[in-house]
Amino acid sequence: MTLSTSKTSELWDAQYRDLMHTLSDGSVNRRFDPYLDIPWDSPEFAIDPDDPRWVLSPEIDPLGATQWYRDLPLERQIEIGKWRQANSIKVGAAFESILIRGMMQYIMKLPNGSPEFRYCLHEMTEECNHIQMFQELVNRIGVDVPGMRPIFRRLSPIIGVAGGYAHVILFIGILGGEEPIDHYQKALIREGADIPPAVLRTMQIHIAEEARHISFAHEFLRSHIERMNPLSRGVCALAFPLAMRWLVGEIMTPPRSFATEYDIPKDVFRDAFWRSPQSRKILADYFGDVRMLADDLGLINPITKQVWKLLRIDGAVSRFRSEPLREAKAIA
Repeated sequence: MTLSTSKTSELWDAQYRDLMHTLSDGSVNRRFDPYLDIPWDSPEFAIDPDDPRWVLSPEIDPLGATQWYRDLPLERQIEIGKWRQANSIKVGAAFESILIRGMMQYIMKLPNGSPEFRYCLHEMTEECNHIQMFQELVNRIGVDVPGMRPIFRRLSPIIGVAGGYAHVILFIGILGGEEPIDHYQKALIREGADIPPAVLRTMQIHIAEEARHISFAHEFLRSHIERMNPLSRGVCALAFPLAMRWLVGEIMTPPRSFATEYDIPKDVFRDAFWRSPQSRKILADYFGDVRMLADDLGLINPITKQVWKLLRIDGAVSRFRSEPLREAKAIA
């Protein structure tokens, strides 16, 4: 079964084509360079290993929300927070590499004149810059973090390439990785969290460019899924919650070696990722925008609604992208 309508790949409507040009122009005129736009060697951006700003947010980070973490001495909170933030950055770089592999496989099959080809290359260029930016930050933090959990790290090259041959599923997976990271970073900034300047600057750059990337993924899925036959749409309806839950677990959950290294009790680790009421709320909140997209596309039906609920990622649907959670409304 193919998930695309093979004979309509060139039949782009004018609105979608215009969006591709707008996004491409944005990538040309509003771009960042990790070595020009971050003053890595300025005193303000120096990494202080004992900086109390490494402490995890009790509202936004699921481990930071646990009583166990909050009861630790400040020095230990800093040490654990620094490791977790560095590892999250490393995971972000690894996910970008998967996206690049899959997207490159996809665009090399596009026909001449495809409005997606140019924009996808712009996006991949930006993702390469993000990888450089993230790795530079990890190096300067100075914690030897592993990034992805072991199995996913080994499978990632295969996942990326395979995604290029099932491009709609690839872009569903792209949202499964991009949305939680984007939500987490925006939540920290909206909270007014006191973040080390080098970390804050990388988040600001990442959020600015991810706005284009996520917008493209949403509109790509709208354009392609609307052209699908009912069976393929049914596959996508199930792929949405399954991909979101799988990838958020891989991206936002640290490896078990983290718990071992810092003597995190098993019950605390389980509650933080994702069994306690607070952590489950954090988990579900990552996907308000994705639920909005799935709902708009008619992919939330009585069956798939139960899948979202079973996976504990159901809940409010945004009225517009990046809507603050307090403004969200529930799916009827």
